[in-house]
Amino acid sequence: MSQATDQRPPGAPGAAGSPPGAADRWPGVMNVPPGGPRATIARLLLRRIAARVRFRVAPAGGRPFGRGGPDAPVMVLHRPADFYRRVGAGGLIGLGESYMAGDWDCADLTGLLTELARQVDRLVPQRLQWLRRAYVRRPPPGDDSSVENARRNIGRHYDLSNDLFALFLDETMTYSAALFDEGASFDEGAAGAPIASAGLLAAAQRRKIDRLLDLTGVGPGSRVLELGTGWGELAIRAAARGATVLTVTLSAEQRALAQRRIAEAGLADSVTVQLTDYRRVQGQYDAILSVEMIEAVGERYWPAYFTALDGLLAPGGRIGLQSITMPHQRMMATRHTLTWILKYVFPGGLIPSVTAIERNLAACTTLRVAGRRDFGAHYAETLRIWRERFCDGAGQLPGLGFDEIFRRMWLLYLCYSEAGFRSGYLGVSQFLITRDAGDDHNNNTTTTTDRRDQAR
Repeated sequence: MSQATDQRPPGAPGAAGSPPGAADRWPGVMNVPPGGPRATIARLLLRRIAARVRFRVAPAGGRPFGRGGPDAPVMVLHRPADFYRRVGAGGLIGLGESYMAGDWDCADLTGLLTELARQVDRLVPQRLQWLRRAYVRRPPPGDDSSVENARRNIGRHYDLSNDLFALFLDETMTYSAALFDEGASFDEGAAGAPIASAGLLAAAQRRKIDRLLDLTGVGPGSRVLELGTGWGELAIRAAARGATVLTVTLSAEQRALAQRRIAEAGLADSVTVQLTDYRRVQGQYDAILSVEMIEAVGERYWPAYFTALDGLLAPGGRIGLQSITMPHQRMMATRHTLTWILKYVFPGGLIPSVTAIERNLAACTTLRVAGRRDFGAHYAETLRIWRERFCDGAGQLPGLGFDEIFRRMWLLYLCYSEAGFRSGYLGVSQFLITRDAGDDHNNNTTTTTDRRDQAR
């Protein structure tokens, strides 16, 4: 299956049949910035990058260039002038917008982005780093994840359409890293690469959930709190163990489908789904689960998030936290930067580092990390499967109200994310968090996971 073609997509800006109303929906895409010195710098910089990174560039009406061999990804520039103007004006945001606009394509989009991500710290020469100030912007104040803004931020992504997510998720409707079999027990020494396929995805998602439930000791009579409902699979599996579950979300679309799935599973009496902010939850819980929700919290509110966890955890309770992570130095360097992902996909968030999680726990709570398991390779495979399923079902997007620009945006998002994990720029971890340092089970888990991490 090809991710892209070497032809300008019908309906892309500048092509015949541009989506009706696209200028209003996609102003950053439809409007090409003026040329000038920045466009010239972008053109020279692309040539320099292509001379160092394993890919090639094929500009319309010009000679191909780049150090990549016959098997390297090829960036096909349909409209080179527009491409250079967008990148010159917006940097990496401009690169994303130029793809959305159809200025360029790549048949191996994930491969191209992976090559770039592997060299991300060396793409721009040190002597030209000052150019960042010319195009880097801070996130808009309206995207700050305050109590007032958080529901709008979440809605811009998760309330797009349940049918959209059903196009590429599996039957569990789980939208986070799956945990595939590695050909060996997950907790027995270093194992090989994940054994991943579309047919194994649902089982891998349930394996991921069950591991978190096992880590936090969820069983009959457990009082469970889930921060970030998703579409209800974790709540269903916790309740099936005999737990009483409160799960909270800010997405009206997710809540509606989660409630339906929970009722269909016969567990409506055991699960309550509330449309509320994590900062407004009350009570005491034996187990708290939060799966890839912290990324939407925003750095400013991490202290409030961890303080809430501390206050909600009953004596002797445990927290299972799954989070995407990035190296601490990169997080610090980019934490005040408006990125393409923040502008178009996940407003208001920030991916934390392991260090940031540990420091916030130490500064704001009585909690500590008792165990950690990293499994970034599994997320790369999860995203590959999502991408393939999305491409296979893309013909249904117009019927759901999504235009060609959206299709290209979403494909770029999936490929961009997959590349992050394949390059090692991003990771994902499951954390066991507890306040009882004397618990033997917690100490054993720490020893085991530390050994696994060192082996990798």
